[in-house]
Amino acid sequence: MSTTSTQWPQSPLDAAEVAFAALTCDPAPLSIDLDQLGPDVGLPAGVMTVLAVRDWLLAHRTSFEARDAVWVEMIRRARLDGPQWVIGAVGMALPALRRYTRQLCNGYPGDPDDIEAEVLSGFLVALRDHVDLARPAPYAGLCRAGWRAGFKLRQQAAEVTPVEDVEHVIGPRTPQIPYGHPDVLVNRAVRLGILDADDEQSYIDVRLGRRAIEPIAARRGLSTDALRMRLGRIDTRIAEALASGLLTGTASPQAAEALALQAERRSKLRAARRPARQDTSQAAAAA
Repeated sequence: MSTTSTQWPQSPLDAAEVAFAALTCDPAPLSIDLDQLGPDVGLPAGVMTVLAVRDWLLAHRTSFEARDAVWVEMIRRARLDGPQWVIGAVGMALPALRRYTRQLCNGYPGDPDDIEAEVLSGFLVALRDHVDLARPAPYAGLCRAGWRAGFKLRQQAAEVTPVEDVEHVIGPRTPQIPYGHPDVLVNRAVRLGILDADDEQSYIDVRLGRRAIEPIAARRGLSTDALRMRLGRIDTRIAEALASGLLTGTASPQAAEALALQAERRSKLRAARRPARQDTSQAAAAA
């Protein structure tokens, strides 16, 4: 299926629909093996195109467990398996995204395409990073993100007021104290040995940047569950250090030495586990 530049729709959601249709047509439509999503979630058996899965979910709106299973897979693939799955996820959600834009455009004085673009942008940001697959109802989280983005644009349009002297209205602003920035505290946690240097960027990306954990774990050669557990243990250590004042105050030589020993033990344990994981991976590849 081909579309010339003159035929390509101006509406963001219409453009997404065209791209989705191209991905789901013969000879190689984007498809999911539903048997891999679990035997007890209520889905049909076998391989189905994502368009057929969308139609099935629309016809079975109360099949919440099936919907969650499908959307966990769609989000995971969108994060790890390429842009075609991003388009697939948008196409799957188009009925809801269109409904939201119709509601938000009712009485909106601006260009409806702007609302569409914001709803789609909010959905895509959540798809890329902000929906946690360990929590229930991931599809609802994506849709809420799209709605909030469109609603925010509508609110901003209603709140704009002409001001002659902006500086007079805003007034002086006091900068935030640099040492209170979370990135600085995380860096100090690394220097003290509370947080291992290898984990610093992952911790910042997931906990502070609210980035999706799946691509980060894949880049590091870890399973998602392993990285999630590792970050959870870091949360505990940082919380204890904050509660004791160790992270925000001055660490005694004894406390610093104890933390360094703990970090060294963690490093040795990880080094000991690494060959076992490599042997397992090589055996699987040989099989």
